[in-house]
Amino acid sequence: MTISSSLNAGVSGLSGNASRLAAISDNIANSSTYGYRRVETDFTALVMSSGTRTYTAGGTSVDNLRLVDQGGALVSTSNATDLAIDGIGMLPVVAVSQYEATGEPELLLTSTGSFRIDENGYLASESGYYLMGWPANLDGTIPNYPRDTINGLEPIQFSLSLTGDPTTSVDMALNLPATATQAGASGETEYLEIEYFDNVGISQSVSITFTPTVPATGMSNEWTMVMTDSAQAGAVIGEYTITFDNTSGSGGTILSVADITGGVYDGATGLFTVNVSGGPIEFHIGAVGETGGLSQLGDGFAPISISKDGSSVGNMVSVEVDENGYVSALYDSGQSQVLYQIPLADLPNYNGMIAVDGSTFRPSPESGSFFLWDAGDGPTGSVKSYARQESATDIARELTDMIRTQRAYSSNAKVIQTVALSFAVATDLPVEISPWVMARLLLMDLRVCSATMAPLFVRMLDIDMCPYSRAALYAAFVLCRNRLPERLSDESRPGVTPAAPSNRMRGHLASGILTVR
Repeated sequence: MTISSSLNAGVSGLSGNASRLAAISDNIANSSTYGYRRVETDFTALVMSSGTRTYTAGGTSVDNLRLVDQGGALVSTSNATDLAIDGIGMLPVVAVSQYEATGEPELLLTSTGSFRIDENGYLASESGYYLMGWPANLDGTIPNYPRDTINGLEPIQFSLSLTGDPTTSVDMALNLPATATQAGASGETEYLEIEYFDNVGISQSVSITFTPTVPATGMSNEWTMVMTDSAQAGAVIGEYTITFDNTSGSGGTILSVADITGGVYDGATGLFTVNVSGGPIEFHIGAVGETGGLSQLGDGFAPISISKDGSSVGNMVSVEVDENGYVSALYDSGQSQVLYQIPLADLPNYNGMIAVDGSTFRPSPESGSFFLWDAGDGPTGSVKSYARQESATDIARELTDMIRTQRAYSSNAKVIQTVALSFAVATDLPVEISPWVMARLLLMDLRVCSATMAPLFVRMLDIDMCPYSRAALYAAFVLCRNRLPERLSDESRPGVTPAAPSNRMRGHLASGILTVR
């Protein structure tokens, strides 16, 4: 039945616009929420089969879509671990409650967060999430982790106690004077001292002497390197004979290294290992035939660079995150150390993720499989510290949509009221009003406003007109419009005694007509 379909269409319109109003309300309520993604309601027409002479209303259905791929602007803050993404990508986080309950992280994603170190050393947000990253090696490098799973990811945690890292590797580059190996040279020994930190954070040193071999004639290009450990009262921990090349194109590079004591030299990598009191330390002096490391050129001794890992005991004073996602701890000893790297997750369909509390989202089959990129690589943007991402809500737009939704909601309510009046029967209305349902529909055809209908019906009751007469209704309307006297006189209808309507009848009539306006 067409009139029934009208009612169903009106109900679906009310439901759809109520859903849209709820989405608008949520958007406005979160206009100051960092990282919030607005919800948009889309209406879809439903078409029912209809004949050529009748039409069946199908109504509408709605779909609510959270626009995760549309973020807000970035704003600066004063906290180094306030993070936001400048571009594509999202930060990996895990809910504190879930991680503490299971010990296994469940990947959630967010575009921004204000993270601070909590009482357990975790980098946590005010919303109850731990920031996750890949842990670094002792030398600050990041191992190769799988990119399509969360294996390797763990909540970022710092030690809240004093820390000190022992030295395990030294990279040494220096130049020895070639003239010192010529016949007639003085044979003066060159000296170098390298600091290292032992297992308890105490500063120690390895002393290295370079003694040239002076030939009777010509040039030997040979040096003897002796290494001693201060922690072992100057005991020798390594002795090597180094011969340098003097041929064209390779002059000054290492030709060979013979070990007398200490670890074996690897000519392919340029590495050897010596044992100090706290354990082994790996030295890099350069590979055979390659530049870098040790060289023999000119007539001057020149230490070029000494780099090593390890640090003295110190308190962590701050945390920094660079644009590539590397998390570094700074200590009061002046040392800094890379501890984690934060990857950025990219997905085929950001809008397919499931929203959870705290402006955080869970990947789903609709969002597609995620991939973890180094920040700045592939399609991803960079990590911005001292920054937050504002809400994606545009207040002016939401208020405009709210006005449109309110009007649409009121119009659908009007449809339902009209259909309900059309269904009215005598048992549904006061006995004095029920005959006037058809009369009101006729007046609607004449485009009579409901403000005029109420007094018009009262006048018609006064003259006892038949409410089903279109001609009578039209005549009464003309009389009403021309502002005739409040009550027609008896002479207007000779021989007919008017029936005076009761006050109850008048009240029911006026209220009933105005209600369905």
